[in-house]
Amino acid sequence: MEPVLNFARRWGAPVAAVIFFSLWSVAEAGRMGGSFLAWPGNWALILMALALASAAWNPAVSLGFTAALLAGQLSHSIPMMASTHWAIYIGSFIALGFTLWTAPHRMRYIAAGANLVFAAIMTFLILSWRYGGGVGWYAPVYYGDRPTLLAYGWQLFAFLLLIAAACAAVGLLLALYQERGNLFRARELAQSSLKETEIDLVVEQERTRIARDLHDVLAHSLAVIAAQADGTRYLSKDQPPAVLNALDTIARSARSALVDAQRVIEGVRDDGMVTPQPRLSDIKALIDGMQRGSLKIRFSESGTPVELSTGQQVAVFRIVQECLTNALKHGGRGTDVRIHFDWTGPGLTLHAASATGPGDQEGPGNTAAPRIGRGLPGMRERAHLAGGWLTAGPDGDHFRVTVFIPFGSREANPEDDAAPSAAKQLLTGTGLPRLEAAEQGADGRG
Repeated sequence: MEPVLNFARRWGAPVAAVIFFSLWSVAEAGRMGGSFLAWPGNWALILMALALASAAWNPAVSLGFTAALLAGQLSHSIPMMASTHWAIYIGSFIALGFTLWTAPHRMRYIAAGANLVFAAIMTFLILSWRYGGGVGWYAPVYYGDRPTLLAYGWQLFAFLLLIAAACAAVGLLLALYQERGNLFRARELAQSSLKETEIDLVVEQERTRIARDLHDVLAHSLAVIAAQADGTRYLSKDQPPAVLNALDTIARSARSALVDAQRVIEGVRDDGMVTPQPRLSDIKALIDGMQRGSLKIRFSESGTPVELSTGQQVAVFRIVQECLTNALKHGGRGTDVRIHFDWTGPGLTLHAASATGPGDQEGPGNTAAPRIGRGLPGMRERAHLAGGWLTAGPDGDHFRVTVFIPFGSREANPEDDAAPSAAKQLLTGTGLPRLEAAEQGADGRG
């Protein structure tokens, strides 16, 4: 049904015009005297067929053809309707039905008002003794138009309006039917989109949960492996170098696997593609972007830069990003930030200092407990996974972050005397209170 209506909506008016013209030509063929040009209703039929053909294409042009016909008859430029072909006027009302079906709302009102005027003019042309003289319906009255219009005008006008209303009702019903179908299709599309969105949301939540669980499992297991391997290596300095090297390889492999797993989990998009991870070369663009956000950043370097691994470069970038974000968050616009990369040691030492804002100042009136965020634990975890360490905390009017990322894990050294004590604390847990105290002293930034 819908394809038929779509075809009729587009081509119905031209087809109706052809049928209208053909039927009238056949019906009046016996009165044409063998010549269409000699028939007095030829111009009326042509103009009304054109008005009907253009009703769906351009309603204003359609109304113009009807108005031209009536104006031509009023000025006696076009022959008046005879008693046998006055019904050619009905073509205007059929065109009105197509206009109400296909035209916008504003044009519908214009077409309805214009056809009301057309019906009044048609009534006058049919009844006036100067034009139609009743066209066979009514007895001609030669005492003027007033008695004829008073006697028959309202009857004929109502009859023409009834025909126009019937055609208009058909057009409006077709328009309402199609609009109703469009609303049903729009509702079905909205319901389908809603279901797809709900499914995507459920899948995304499940993907996030699985990624979080997987990260937690890997982080715990690989961190334990790396810590135990380092602790065993430091405590077993009397072991052969091959054993110590094997333990060092285990620790390095565990850290590398942990960094890579975290990078893959964070970098997988919804479509399954892996997003490109940031590198050290992207830090300059990051600083430029944050400076446009009203941070005053001074960046400096010392020493010769050394190529870091992919995981370490991601860690450095994210730590710098978090430092700048925290500076803007806690210090506000215009905060001074200093970032320095020191490449002179056995690894990259990153110094970041930012002025503290009014909200970070501690005083007698500030009794609220500092909010513990996720920024500092996240940065500390990234530094640890990259094989280094991170310290953070207030220093006077500034908040300082110091990060150390080694260029590469050094080979096991049995003569290392400083490591065993640290390893013992790591394995026995005696170093945890000091670590917790350091974290509590970092004023909860994040």
